[in-house]
Amino acid sequence: MPIVHVVLVEPEIAPNTGNIIRLCAITGTDLHLVEPLGFELSDRLLKRGGLDYHERANVTVHADLDSVSAQLTGRWFTFSSRSTTSFASVSFESDDVLVFGGERAGLSQDVVCRFAEDRRLTIPMRPGNRSLNLANAAAIVVYEAWRQHGYEGATLDGVTALTSETPAAEPFDP
Repeated sequence: MPIVHVVLVEPEIAPNTGNIIRLCAITGTDLHLVEPLGFELSDRLLKRGGLDYHERANVTVHADLDSVSAQLTGRWFTFSSRSTTSFASVSFESDDVLVFGGERAGLSQDVVCRFAEDRRLTIPMRPGNRSLNLANAAAIVVYEAWRQHGYEGATLDGVTALTSETPAAEPFDP
């Protein structure tokens, strides 16, 4: 079972989505992409961001947010720089759904209004800044959810693997 589900609504930048694919593969998180996408799934920049993790990630493409909603029944949370509830105040459950908007516009007001006020979360930032990079924002929240679940599944030969380097892995050759 995934730690949480990540939903990207109309993502626009292939390398960000590639990085999130890699994040989801590493953490055992399911990724749901809501069309329209601002790139082709075969985009070389998408693959570059995700490296060879595409085969290890569970990625589903949906025509619209309603089709995702019909499939995922857990608690739904969205993220906005305009929210006042910190993501760190949530005890994440394994069927929670984390919804992020596209890089330029974020989520439309219609989508944001689907969420109760306490399900609209933010990642604290210093004043005067607009937002975090989409891939960074997703990584912060997914890792917090995973941390709350004791980094479930993060083992290598029976030893918890909490480093960014895996000795048995082939080196990356750009």
